[in-house]
Amino acid sequence: MTDTRGPKPPYETYDDGPLPGERSSTQQASQPYHPPQAYAAQGARGGVQGGAAVRRPRTGAKTTPRTRKARLRVAKADPWSVMKVSFLLSIALGICTVVAAAVLWMVMDAMGVFSTVGATISDATGSTESNGFDLQAFLSLPRVLTFTAVIAVIDVVLATALATLGAFIYNLAAGFVGGVELTLAEDE
Repeated sequence: MTDTRGPKPPYETYDDGPLPGERSSTQQASQPYHPPQAYAAQGARGGVQGGAAVRRPRTGAKTTPRTRKARLRVAKADPWSVMKVSFLLSIALGICTVVAAAVLWMVMDAMGVFSTVGATISDATGSTESNGFDLQAFLSLPRVLTFTAVIAVIDVVLATALATLGAFIYNLAAGFVGGVELTLAEDE
């Protein structure tokens, strides 16, 4: 049997327009590319306005937004950044300690705790003369603040060193077991 319709091209051709890569530069700049829709708009039912299809929500569809979640792993803690942050935090803690000690001393002095305890110690030891133990002179504000400042400086040095050492130990442990896994969620 012979085909009398004439020669056919080896593939089907469509004349809907140029392919996305074959568009001219003026056509690309003036109109954005819109991928084909799975369901084309149908007259009044699809809601065609000015040539653009209006999407309508499905009936019974949930409108609550999805929360995006990501599982991340803390693989390494940089010891230098851990040292800087722990140094600043321990300085803040040291300042808070000195201020708290000063406030506590002032409150206790206003309540008369030192004079009452000093009188009790003098009565218990029987030394009412000048050679007895004077608690108010021993626990004066400058002496208490000096002692608290020394403790705060030691705390700054120890906390910074321990945090940096902890970062090194964490990095070694994370090399064996992979690190701490976190699940982060985004609120919308």
